[in-house]
Amino acid sequence: MKLENFKQKVVPLPGFLFRLFRYALFCGLLIGVSIAIGMSGYCYFGGLELIDSFHMTCMILTGMGPTITMESDAAKLFSSFYALYSGVAFLTITAVFLSPFVHRILHILQVDKDN
Repeated sequence: MKLENFKQKVVPLPGFLFRLFRYALFCGLLIGVSIAIGMSGYCYFGGLELIDSFHMTCMILTGMGPTITMESDAAKLFSSFYALYSGVAFLTITAVFLSPFVHRILHILQVDKDN
């Protein structure tokens, strides 16, 4: 996903929207993989039903916190490591999604008007 440098003109709006779509698709893929990891772990280690594991996964992934107490040591370990992963994943997904906007704003401010 190559971005234009400061010597190039700002990409036109359709190109920017396509870039935004690609970044959003990548973020959606990361979210989907994260939800799949969490659901499988909570089903396997925590013994939760699918809907409960989805709920728990989404709450942890967005930083809201756990909703169900884990009973076994394995479930507690998974929940702890998944919470650590989720914090990093949340920040990464946010940064990836916002990067086209930040790049465009900075690029517009940097472009020389004489070109």
